[in-house]
Amino acid sequence: MDKERANAMPTEILEELRQALVDGILKRWYPLVVDHECGGYFTNVTCDWTLPPKQEKMIVTQARHVWTASKVAQFTGETALYLPIARHGYEFLRDVMWDSEYGGFYQIRDRRGGPSDVKGWRDEKRAYGNAFAIYGLAALYAQTKDPEVLESARRAFHWVEDHAYDPRHKGYFEFLTREGIPFDRTSSYKTIASDANELGFKDQNSSIHLLEAYTELYREWKDPLLRERLAELLELIRDTMVHERGYLQLFFQPDWTPVSFRDAPDDVRKANFGLDHVSFGHDYETAFLMLEASHALGLENDAKTLHVARKMLDHALANGWERGVGGFFDGGYYLNGNGRCSIIQATKNWWAQAEGLNALLLFSRIFPESEYRSYFLKQWEYVKKYIIDHERGDWFEGGIDKEPQFVTGPRSHIWKCTYHTSRALMNCIALLSYARSSPWGEGFDEARKDITEFVGHWHSTAAETAAAK
Repeated sequence: MDKERANAMPTEILEELRQALVDGILKRWYPLVVDHECGGYFTNVTCDWTLPPKQEKMIVTQARHVWTASKVAQFTGETALYLPIARHGYEFLRDVMWDSEYGGFYQIRDRRGGPSDVKGWRDEKRAYGNAFAIYGLAALYAQTKDPEVLESARRAFHWVEDHAYDPRHKGYFEFLTREGIPFDRTSSYKTIASDANELGFKDQNSSIHLLEAYTELYREWKDPLLRERLAELLELIRDTMVHERGYLQLFFQPDWTPVSFRDAPDDVRKANFGLDHVSFGHDYETAFLMLEASHALGLENDAKTLHVARKMLDHALANGWERGVGGFFDGGYYLNGNGRCSIIQATKNWWAQAEGLNALLLFSRIFPESEYRSYFLKQWEYVKKYIIDHERGDWFEGGIDKEPQFVTGPRSHIWKCTYHTSRALMNCIALLSYARSSPWGEGFDEARKDITEFVGHWHSTAAETAAAK
């Protein structure tokens, strides 16, 4: 590998990334969001870092904080600060978010752990939410080796497998009652949840985050069933969910027939945007998650996964990247009679820009002869100019070139916390630091070694594939 060329970045960029992570995110969020009175983490934070009275606890946000605090503890070496924060969240997951009667993690609770009327989820459960619980628990176990934490992760895994897995068509049902019974539009149970338009479908988002969670868990627990399901998910996402053009189809009938509104009138198609569009951010995020899963499984010369992953990033660059200013758009669509992907949602949300940084730098190292390095530099310039709040810290919810109202928008809510941004920045710092002295210590050196080996694995796969042609 041409390491000198692959690592040829402006000298100031590494310090910019470090400041964005430590000063812009970690010092702002922690320990501010730790709820010492009721457990877990505060969900809602205003743009000026105040905590409003209304708070609720969603499993996704709570688990993402556990994951972030666990990873940051290793990465920065500040275990005395961040591991207690991660354990604090774990205790809330264990004692409050987990249903002691029927198992599984509730989708949402109120601040004190009781029922919540937010989003109409009531006592329902989601495969997506349980996936993030597994993800956070596995990360905490990796740092603590606490057998109780691993047992919590294993218990959640088996609950998902026992209740959400589809043995007929494979994949997972997303909507579950408190008792863990999948339900759809024909069920006697009737939901009032805000996501009810997705009822009865399987979806890419739950699938990719189960892939992500199972990858994290498999690194620590070499269970045969876990391995089988992880490999199955990788194949299902890569070979069924990804369209031949190189983008993820979003929703499917239980038998994996894609949900599409291409032939519907414009008003119907627009009304169902959430079910059927090209989500560029999910595409290159999934490209990264597929490479992680394949690597964790120990698959050798997995040229097929690398080919599909690169195709997904290339499709996003060709169709969802804004020339000139930079940044990835939120949504596109292949309209009938048009072979090109039209941009139908020109906003640029924060998490997709973070995942773009991660994917572009990663692929620039796997393919050092490519243009991904230039795209990464442009993406970082976009993020600095339109996404990072240099005055108050953290990231705006969307690019203020498109949505200036986010300057005064909330800092945190149930879907926005520190997971996408912290992961992207940690990966980028580790990728660019392999030849430099460590700013933190042994934990950072281990993270840097891991991602260097990861890139080397995929670079060798790319080289062997090219040589075989």
